[in-house]
Amino acid sequence: MRYPALACSLAILSSCASTETPMEPKALQKPHAMEMHGDVRQDPYYWLNERENPEVLAYLDEENAFRERGMLGLKPLEDELFAEMTGRLNPDESSVPVQIDGYWYQTRYEKGSEYPRYYRKEGGMEGPETCILDVNQLAEGQTFCQVSGIHMTADQQRMAYGVDFVSRRLYTLRFVDLNTQTTWDYEVPGTSGGFAWAADGEHFFYATKDPVTLRVDKIWRQKLGNTAEPELVYHELDETFSCGVFRSKSKAFIHIATGATDVDELWYLDAKEPQGTFQVLRARENGIEYSANHFGDSWFIRSNLGGRKNYALFKAPLTTPGDWEVYMEARPDVLLEGAEFFKDYLVTEERSQGLVQLMIRPWDGSTPKPIAQEEETYSLYAGNNPTEDTEWMRYGYTSLVTPSSTFEYNMRTGERRLLKQQEIMGGYDADRFVTKRFWATAADGSQIPMSWVGPKEALDKPVPTLLYGYGSYGITIDPSFSIARLSLLERGMAFAIAHIRGGEYLGRAWYEQGRMEYKMNSFTDFIACADYLKSENKASELYAMGGSAGGLLMGTVLNMRPELWQGVIAAVPFVDVVTTMLDESIPLTTGEYSEWGNPNEPEAYFRMKSYSPYDNVEAKAYPPLLITTGLHDSQVQYWEPAKWIARLREMRTNTSPLFMYCNMDTGHGGASGRYQAYRETAMEYSFFLGLINGSL
Repeated sequence: MRYPALACSLAILSSCASTETPMEPKALQKPHAMEMHGDVRQDPYYWLNERENPEVLAYLDEENAFRERGMLGLKPLEDELFAEMTGRLNPDESSVPVQIDGYWYQTRYEKGSEYPRYYRKEGGMEGPETCILDVNQLAEGQTFCQVSGIHMTADQQRMAYGVDFVSRRLYTLRFVDLNTQTTWDYEVPGTSGGFAWAADGEHFFYATKDPVTLRVDKIWRQKLGNTAEPELVYHELDETFSCGVFRSKSKAFIHIATGATDVDELWYLDAKEPQGTFQVLRARENGIEYSANHFGDSWFIRSNLGGRKNYALFKAPLTTPGDWEVYMEARPDVLLEGAEFFKDYLVTEERSQGLVQLMIRPWDGSTPKPIAQEEETYSLYAGNNPTEDTEWMRYGYTSLVTPSSTFEYNMRTGERRLLKQQEIMGGYDADRFVTKRFWATAADGSQIPMSWVGPKEALDKPVPTLLYGYGSYGITIDPSFSIARLSLLERGMAFAIAHIRGGEYLGRAWYEQGRMEYKMNSFTDFIACADYLKSENKASELYAMGGSAGGLLMGTVLNMRPELWQGVIAAVPFVDVVTTMLDESIPLTTGEYSEWGNPNEPEAYFRMKSYSPYDNVEAKAYPPLLITTGLHDSQVQYWEPAKWIARLREMRTNTSPLFMYCNMDTGHGGASGRYQAYRETAMEYSFFLGLINGSL
C-alpha cells in the first residue's frame, strides 16, 4: 500500500487543500547529527531512509503528485513524444540469427508485445522453429520483469534463465527441458544471475549476493533436480571484492572471476570435471588487473602487469598458467579493450584518441589490418561470435546519426556485408543531421573531447543544446543512435556527450585522472565542455543530464556553476556521497572505496565532502531541476535524491521548477517493458522542451 490517507501526515507540511498554485512538498526535519574526524554534519532528512515508514511513502507520493500537477500543462507534449518514440519502433523487431552447435537462435518482438520472445531453428534457417522462452508470459500480472540471460547446456538440450520481478537485481533461476518444452519444478531464488553449466548438462554453478549489502560474494555448485543442499565452492571474504561465475567461450572451463576496482583474480575448473577443485590462474595482487581467454592449448591474458597502463596481451600454457609471456606489448597511446579468437585470426579491440578500431591479426604473423570506418565519431564493437572456425566475424556499428547496424566481415578477403540495420518506422533522413567531435580546454590545459550531433543548420547558428555526462568507473559513453533523441533533434536541439575524465575514452590514464584524489577533474571537465559550447557559439541555451554516478556529476556542477544551466535532469543520482560511503550495509559501498575513497580516513572524508552534492547545497538560485529515482533501486537508494530535493527546497533562494519523480514499482533501470520504458523518457524530454518553449 502507498498509505494515501497519510498524505496530510506530519511528514509533509504542505496543505492538502486544493489551490490554484500547488504548494511544494516540505519534508519534516528531524535533528540528526553525524560526527567524524572532528567534523559534525547536520542531516535533518536522514529519517527518509526508513523505506517501510508510512510517512516516508506518503512523502514520496506527495512529491510525485506535485510533479504531476506542476507538469500537467506538458502532458499533451509528453503524450506526443511518447507516441513519436514508440511509433519509430519496429513492432516486429528481431535480432540477426546466431548459429550455435547446429541451432540458429533469434530474439524477436512481436506487434503489441512489451517483452521479447526467444526462438531457435534446428539444422538451418529453413528448419523447424521453436519458441524456447516467451518473456511476455512471464511478465503477466507483474509490474516489472527482467530476464538475466539464457544459458544452454553444451548439447543445447536444456536451458536455464534468471528472472527478477522486483527490480532489485535478484534473480530466480528456472530450468527448461527443451526436448519436452517443460519447466522443472525446481528453482533457485536470490541469485545474481551469474550462471554456468558443466559439460554434463546436469551440474551447474551460480552466484548469490549478501542479503544486506547485495555484494556478490558466493559461488555454489548443484546438480539439476537434486534436493540436497547446494555446495559452497567459493566465498569472497574481502568486502571490497565482488565475484561472478561463467563458462568460457570454448566451453572447456568454468570460471570464477573476482575483483575490485584495480585488482582481479580468476579461477578455473575443467567443465568435464564438475566435482573437481577450482584452481587460481594468478593470485590477486594489488594493482594487477587481468582477464583470460582459453584458446587452443593456451591462455591469453589481457593485463596491466608490469605497469602496462593500457594493457598488454600475454600468453601462457594451459598446464602452467602462471608462466606469462608478452604476446602483444602495451602501447602508451592505444588502449587494448578486448580480443576475439578465431582459428586463423586474432581480432583486437583497440581505442586510440577515443575511437575504437577492430584490428585483424592473422596468426601467421602477416600485417594486421583495421576495419575502416568513415564517420568522425562513432561506436564500434565485436559482435556475437560463438564459432572459432570461421573467416567471417560479426561486429556492431552505430553513431549519433547512424542507426545500430550489424555487419559481417571476411577476415581473409576484406569483404563486408550489412546483415541488419535498425529500422526507423515512419522513415529517417540521416542527411538532416550532422555529427562532429569538438575539443574543449580544461583548466589544467587538458583537451576534453565531445561527440556532438545536431540539425545541419546548427553548424551556422547556436541552438538549445543538451550536454550529457557520466565520468566514473572507467566506463566510456560512446556515441550511439537513439530513436528517442530524434524527438529533440527534429525540434531543433543539439546533443553532446562530454567524454570527461573518469571514463576511459582516452585510455586508462584518463580514468585514473578522474577518480579518488583527482575526482574534481570530472566536474571541471564537464563545465569546460559547457563553456566551450557557449563561447564557440554552438549553444544558445545549455541543458544537462546524467544518471547514477552521472547524477553525482549533475549535482556537483549545479552547486559549482548553477547559472550555466537552463535546466538539468539528474536520474537516479548518487548525491549523498559521504553518508553512503560511511554505511557499509548499503550495496556497493565497500566495493567502491578504490573509486571514491574510504571516508573512514580523514583525507578521503574531507575530499569527498568537498564535492558531495547534498553536503554542498547553498542559499542561492538553482536552475530548473527534475530528479528521478526508484523505490526499489539497489544501486543508488531512493533516499539520496529524496533528501537532496528536500534540502534544495529548504535552501534555494528562487522558485524555478523543482520536481522529483519516484517510480514506486521499479529500481535503478526504470521500467522493464519495451514500450513503457519510453514513458519516462518522454516525460523527461517534455521537461526540457517545456523550458525551451516557455510552457514550464
